[in-house]
Amino acid sequence: MASSETAAAVQRDSEEHATLRRVAVSSFLGNFIEWFDYASYSYFATVIALVLMPPGDPTVALLETFGVFALSFLMRPVGAFFWGHMGDKKGRKWALATSLLMMSAATFVIGLLPTFEAVGILAPILLLCLRMVQSFSAAGEYAGAATFIAEYAPHNHRGFYCSMVPASTATGLLVGSLLATFMFTVWGADSAFVVDWGWRIPFWLALPLGYITHYIRTHLEDSPVYAQMQERMKEMGEKVEHPIRTLFTKHLRVLLISFGACVLNAVGFYAVLTYLPNYLETTLNYPPSDASTITTIVLVVYIAFIFLSGRVSDKVGRKKMLIIACVGFIIFTVPAFYLLNSQNFAIILIVELVMCLLLTINDGTLSSYLSETFPTEVRYSGFALSFNFANAIFGGSASFISIALIEATGNAIAPAWYMVAISVVAFIAMCMTHDNSKKKLTEIQ
Repeated sequence: MASSETAAAVQRDSEEHATLRRVAVSSFLGNFIEWFDYASYSYFATVIALVLMPPGDPTVALLETFGVFALSFLMRPVGAFFWGHMGDKKGRKWALATSLLMMSAATFVIGLLPTFEAVGILAPILLLCLRMVQSFSAAGEYAGAATFIAEYAPHNHRGFYCSMVPASTATGLLVGSLLATFMFTVWGADSAFVVDWGWRIPFWLALPLGYITHYIRTHLEDSPVYAQMQERMKEMGEKVEHPIRTLFTKHLRVLLISFGACVLNAVGFYAVLTYLPNYLETTLNYPPSDASTITTIVLVVYIAFIFLSGRVSDKVGRKKMLIIACVGFIIFTVPAFYLLNSQNFAIILIVELVMCLLLTINDGTLSSYLSETFPTEVRYSGFALSFNFANAIFGGSASFISIALIEATGNAIAPAWYMVAISVVAFIAMCMTHDNSKKKLTEIQ
């Protein structure tokens, strides 16, 4: 009898680990698709400006390209309300599978857009519309993937497992960077191949990747934590009706603090990993090939740091990690921007690696922190709203604001002061929060 019970326990553990692996893979791939698209848009921004924007001043065209990027983020809050509500009401699995299909389709169609030369002003209008659809659907991806994996993961390893979500973000950026570097090195940024077809390839890849991820997700059950909540509510004769209303009436203070915690991640992520390569090229006139090489090295290191941060946060807690990141950005950002102007490859690489380390302390911890901040009945909504509002207001506009600040002030260091101000806001928020990293998700009320 004992041996059969032991065998059953081993079988059960094996099945649980296999399910957790599938959850991790689907979360990784879904988020990878989203950020591979964003990386491609950023790294091919100068080409997209040439192909889809009105001809004329290249700086104006680049501003228009990043303007479309920023405007599309206005759909993030709308998507956060919708997917957060549906993820808490209908289940994590349904929201993730449905949003992924929309996101992949919109991304694919961007690769089919006609040029400005062919259809005129319709080209940037179509680009904006598709990016809004993509942004709306992507609003549920990061929050949903992190929530899904957090609710499956062992509570004492939640930070490590949740770090797979930002790791997939960095992997998407890395693959986008490698592809852009390869094309620019082999054919040149202004070659006929890159301008006509090359920049479209990353967007086309979203369709097959999206189908694979959707297939995996549709063959998973909803998380045990969510299923347990549903069963408990069923026994009490209740059901999840209005998660957004519950969030605002019972958890408003926590929501505002979480928003404050997210603003540093929103600005820091885009500033360090997508804006800095453009800053080096356009503001400091640094060689594009060297800037791309540095970005690639930084992203490889970033992925390793992300997993390390997640694991360390399981030991020391999320709050300490997030406060360390805030203080680091406050102290180091301005000196870092001055050092970037050295035009020295080694110095620039070291500076970006230090900023990368600070970012991973924040980024590798934030997804588990947000998953632990809200109770199960509003976890998806709370995560989605705080994260996506921060990204809509501060993240998508980071590149645009940085370029505009330099244009307005004539000071190449202006974006650094903006980053410091954002870090102060996040620091204040983190000082007001509670640390739930040692609790099981079912214990959070």
